Amino acid sequence: MKTKIYKASERGTADYGWLKANYSFSFSNYYNPEKVNFGALRVLNDDIIDAGMGFGTHPHDNMEIITIPLQGSLKHRDSMSNKCIPIQTGEVQIMSAGTGVQHSEMNNSPTEFINLFQIWIIPNKQQVQPRYDQKKFEVSARKNKLQVLVSSIDEADNGSLKIHQDAQISRIDLSENSKFNYKLKSENHGVYVMVIEGEILIQNAILNKRDAIGIEQTNKFEVFATKNTELLFIEVPMKF
Repeated sequence: MKTKIYKASERGTADYGWLKANYSFSFSNYYNPEKVNFGALRVLNDDIIDAGMGFGTHPHDNMEIITIPLQGSLKHRDSMSNKCIPIQTGEVQIMSAGTGVQHSEMNNSPTEFINLFQIWIIPNKQQVQPRYDQKKFEVSARKNKLQVLVSSIDEADNGSLKIHQDAQISRIDLSENSKFNYKLKSENHGVYVMVIEGEILIQNAILNKRDAIGIEQTNKFEVFATKNTELLFIEVPMKF
């Protein structure tokens, strides 16, 4: 098993006033040649957006974009006729940019900030028809068990959102002093594990809030939660 630890304190940062961003991988003005991607995972941004602010209309193409609000509410508009759609904490949004789409993502509150994860995954199909979807996922359904949020559009319906890549995004909330065994789709896949809250032990490595670890060249691994912990798993092909 091959592992690489990504400490929260070593992420790229940017403060634009209205936006405070933490970049797990090279993005915008932050560039680190050792942190360009993890397999097909290209972007994992941990953004805090001020009340009433956000990302104005801008274009994307040939990218699978996933947004997970952790606190607050987002407002989405795009060139696919989706206008002012709210995305609440507990929901997940996906957008296949494909042949090209324009969209905006704004804080839906005039008084409260929003904290969200923005994830980009490189697709396995180019120039697809753009598509959009969102879904609410109950917290109770991931208590000490894996909750799949996003999976491949080529797989059977399992209640998750679908993207154009052989990937899987999932969450689990582990109780203190509990264990969980994660099984990968294949040894050609890797998993980027982000600690949203809490503390875990993997391969004798202690990871705290917003620390992450990339794991590959294995079929499974064990996570031990030393505190009540919320985890995000992003499993992607390492060669694409």
